[in-house]
Amino acid sequence: MKAPKNRKVLVVGYDAATALGNTFAATWQGAVNGLAGFRRLTRCTTTSRSYVVGEIPDWDPDLLPYVNRKESSLWNAAYVFLTMEVCRRALVHAGLEINDDTGPRTGCLIGSALNGTDSYRIAMDNYVNKGPLKVSPYLLPNVCANLPGGKAGMLLGFTGPIFSPQGACASGNHAIGIGARMIRDGDCDFVLAGGVETCLVPEIIQGFSNMQATIKVGPNDRAAADPCQASRPFSLDRRGFVLAEGAGVLVLAAEDAAYSLGLAPRAEIAGIGWNSDALHFTRPNGTTIIRAMHDAVADAEISPVDIGSVNAHGTSTPTGDSTEVECLRAFFGKNISKIPLSANKSQVGHSLGASAAIEAALAIEAMGQGIVLPTVNHIPDPQFSDLDVVPDTARRHAHEFVLSNSFGFGGTNCCIVFRGI
Repeated sequence: MKAPKNRKVLVVGYDAATALGNTFAATWQGAVNGLAGFRRLTRCTTTSRSYVVGEIPDWDPDLLPYVNRKESSLWNAAYVFLTMEVCRRALVHAGLEINDDTGPRTGCLIGSALNGTDSYRIAMDNYVNKGPLKVSPYLLPNVCANLPGGKAGMLLGFTGPIFSPQGACASGNHAIGIGARMIRDGDCDFVLAGGVETCLVPEIIQGFSNMQATIKVGPNDRAAADPCQASRPFSLDRRGFVLAEGAGVLVLAAEDAAYSLGLAPRAEIAGIGWNSDALHFTRPNGTTIIRAMHDAVADAEISPVDIGSVNAHGTSTPTGDSTEVECLRAFFGKNISKIPLSANKSQVGHSLGASAAIEAALAIEAMGQGIVLPTVNHIPDPQFSDLDVVPDTARRHAHEFVLSNSFGFGGTNCCIVFRGI
């Protein structure tokens, strides 16, 4: 086995589709302006009180030039076309042309927590109501986690490794971390890394609601009158996360390959820390979360005082937010009050396997523009009085390093340090 090349790994582009907008540009504009993208569910019908969700606005894959009627019928898992389009736009943003030279050296790692659940639901409905022969022969490809990346490769022409890191709600960070390691060691020169989730189907919505994870909007909740106030990480009245669809893809590149093609670096992947809890399938383990943050900072060869901002996991659940704050206090010590904390899920919701990649792109853009994004809908919680939760609007704040946290069901943790360039 060859020795690793130990190359620096840069982020040279990205794109996203979120509840704030069907492009990264639209998402960014909404985020900077302190908006949230939540509304009553329209993707399906449900009687659940967790009816406030994050839907990608104005997203119709049938309008894409490469989606004809046959393609639309065969590929009925919504994450397929969403991945293809966000990957395409991320390459455009990066300025990376896929050709005979770059194609074989470009991989694609797109994580997802639930994969093609919507396609399986259609197949089950057909099986029950129309008979077994009405189950699509394309069902199995639709639910294969690597399929969206494979379809993106067919559209765009890259032939490097494709697979789907499965890290539940940390999948996007796992994809970025693994992609960075592959580039560092010389397996690829470029990697499309991120996550995708199209989770707004009745059973998934009800399942999260029944496990007390998502917010149930009662008549006296402030989100009843204004759905955009449903997600409120670190707020006194946080009551659960807002389930959202979305996708985020970063284009990673080896430093030498990026500069040889004239690609503009936007950040460096400076450090990665990942581990697992060995505690509970949903309840976080503070000890291992703290270690993951320490490992990320140590891998970046910096210290906690060098971190200029934190992009928090910040789901808006009572237990999750409290545990993350306890871990941040233990990690940063008395400096915790000096470090701005942003929770993007207050604006785009929780898109599960896509969330970390979306948040990474937002954190990198914010660092590049010398600002930190807000945590909207915030009512101060006295037990978090030592936190600098950036409220309501973006704030000017020059910083070189951002720590982006992501944790998932099954007790999986992945923290990444990005360095601004």
